[in-house]
Amino acid sequence: MARLAATAVFDPSGDQIGRVRDVVVALRPTAGGSLPPRVHGLVVEVQPRRRVFLPITRVRNIEAGAVVFSGKINMRRFEQRNTETLALGQLLDQVVEIGGERFTVYDLAMEDQNAEWTITKVAVHRKRETRVVDWEDVRGLDVAQSDQGAAALIAAFETQRAADLASAMHDLPFKRRIEVAAELGDERLADVLEELPFTDQIGILGALAPTRAADVLAEMGPDDAADLLQDLPVEQAAQLLSLMEPDEADPVRRLLRYPEDTAGGMMTSEPVILPPNATVAEALAHLRQRDFTPAVAAQVYVARPPTETPTGTFLGVAHFQRLLRERPSMLLGATLDHSLDPIRPDFSLPEVTSYLATYNLVAAPVVDEAGRLVGAVTVDDVLDHLLPEDWRERHGP
Repeated sequence: MARLAATAVFDPSGDQIGRVRDVVVALRPTAGGSLPPRVHGLVVEVQPRRRVFLPITRVRNIEAGAVVFSGKINMRRFEQRNTETLALGQLLDQVVEIGGERFTVYDLAMEDQNAEWTITKVAVHRKRETRVVDWEDVRGLDVAQSDQGAAALIAAFETQRAADLASAMHDLPFKRRIEVAAELGDERLADVLEELPFTDQIGILGALAPTRAADVLAEMGPDDAADLLQDLPVEQAAQLLSLMEPDEADPVRRLLRYPEDTAGGMMTSEPVILPPNATVAEALAHLRQRDFTPAVAAQVYVARPPTETPTGTFLGVAHFQRLLRERPSMLLGATLDHSLDPIRPDFSLPEVTSYLATYNLVAAPVVDEAGRLVGAVTVDDVLDHLLPEDWRERHGP
């Protein structure tokens, strides 16, 4: 069942309608243990980020990389009932007892038995030992645990985008969400936090030890960290900033000086910046870095040293498409686009939106009164501020 995480779901005509996020089951405790849980269906995420329920009776085929269903799917938002359990989100990583010995669950298997899907097998491990046993041989899976780990759940989403894991975490109970956050590395948790709704971000950050929370903030983009800190109590935000390394906290502090709905408040302070004597080949090598989003990697900002914001005198922008057309040995100073004036930090959201739309841009440089580059506004920054605050958790009717 762990392999179902993020599996594509196709309708009868062969069109992909979404991806599996979890499996909904009903535990059936008895006096002597528990009966194999019934599988009710799948939680499927369809665009735009709406989680819906697909009954298992509609599933016609499950194979590597695809789930195919028949009939129609109800697009009403999935809401977990008190009698339901999310198999991947809540059962993986539970500590169970088998023959008086303790093991940790890392996978489950479901089978179609006489037109009823049930969980029949449990895969467990401890140290270097692994076993696959019948459900009836396991004790403790139907009992809430205070210290449940999250390694198996994280492994199920290891190759998926941070947004996929964020979507899975959003559906979990708060306790389980915190357990998953505790197991994630700082960089991965930072990426996931950037994809979660504001209330989830605050809840997870508040549950972490202050030093860990500061480390996670340091791994976030300065603009995302600033947005999150702006909504925290002043005392908590000041504490977290004081725990960050000075070179990581300073860019965030600079962004916090600007109102949230201005170019200064929206911009990233870490665009791709090079001096004018750098070559086209060097610029393209920088743009190939995986950490950059497509909008950030759309252009190189050229300025005199220092090349960290705030830079020396800003000279202009070298667009990615222009760089592809020029000789690798050409200097960046000869590739600059001088046709557009940069925007100022105090530009309002409507002004920034109009600027990007008028000139068909995905990013724009932000330059202060002294002519220094202080950051860049990208189209995703603008969209984050144009959409409703709760857009990450809106799933429609």
